[in-house]
Amino acid sequence: MSRVWDVPVQESTRVRDVRVAAEAACAALGLDAHAAAVAALVATELATNLVKHANGGRVVINLTGPSGGPAHADPCVQITSLDHGPGIPDVAVALADGYTTALSSLGAGLGTCVRISREFDLHSRPGRGTVAVARVGRTRQASGPQPRPAQATGARAGGINASLGHAEQSGDAFSWVRSGPRLTLMLADGLGHGPKAAEASTTAVEELAKKADLPPADILRHLHTALRPTRGAAVAVAQLDETTRRLSFAGVGNIGARLRTGDGWRHLISHPGIVGAHFPATVPVHRADWRSDSLLVLHSDGLPSRWVPPQEPQLLARDPAVVAAVILRDAGSAARPLRDDTSVAVLAPDLLDGRP
Repeated sequence: MSRVWDVPVQESTRVRDVRVAAEAACAALGLDAHAAAVAALVATELATNLVKHANGGRVVINLTGPSGGPAHADPCVQITSLDHGPGIPDVAVALADGYTTALSSLGAGLGTCVRISREFDLHSRPGRGTVAVARVGRTRQASGPQPRPAQATGARAGGINASLGHAEQSGDAFSWVRSGPRLTLMLADGLGHGPKAAEASTTAVEELAKKADLPPADILRHLHTALRPTRGAAVAVAQLDETTRRLSFAGVGNIGARLRTGDGWRHLISHPGIVGAHFPATVPVHRADWRSDSLLVLHSDGLPSRWVPPQEPQLLARDPAVVAAVILRDAGSAARPLRDDTSVAVLAPDLLDGRP
């Protein structure tokens, strides 16, 4: 999950690089030729739009999972397009299949992306830019958005992982697992950069899939043992019980966490330490009610500490990966590049049936 393809797209020559990256991501997951062709087409359309309509941007490709089901059970190639361009005045029109314009808004090919992707979502704000997220997985039936897993009834998870200096590996990783009514979201930041940091965070992801039935503090204790052969990591674990609608959070190390409660945001504090090296004697667990308007954001320390939480109601109703990508995009710029591997993971209510 720590493999990253992060391609700046400022000119048309980079469109091919994005397509090649999407094909490489599909090969890394062992996806079939049809899925690879779908991913290549979606990536090409999104990158082309960045050049033609958004004055450039970037495409980040991660190996992740569908927003409703467990990330490890049905891996997908996630293609995220981010820009600070003029935005789309009418998203509904731009997403209509067959719609295209080169005059007033980004729109060419978006309807095709919606139709052929397993999952597709987009947020745009005139004057602020656009973020689009597409997921492509193994071919199981006719192309197009797939039905949500039957167990995905209360919450969704998603995120984005960007590497320092567009490196092929990120020391960060995120994942989510389900066990009965519990959805558990984890973000890990391996110490340092490069392959050794990626080894630590990837180990955390692999071990999380084995311990989905444990509460957050016990998951962290298990990870501490599993990560001892590695250089260690900062890790945060959030678990939502969809039956009781209670959220539990525990973290060790410098993983940031903010929870939206009502009209405000509160910090959830991790305990100092390193999972796999220096584990605290006790791990505080924070608990809170989970409401229909709640939102949880986990992030590694690559994100500036003074990032501004999203407030737009329309954004908060989007796919969690879209929310995460907007946070990542708005925290940095060409004049203020991110200075570390950076991951943002989001837990959100399942609003697919009634969101705008």
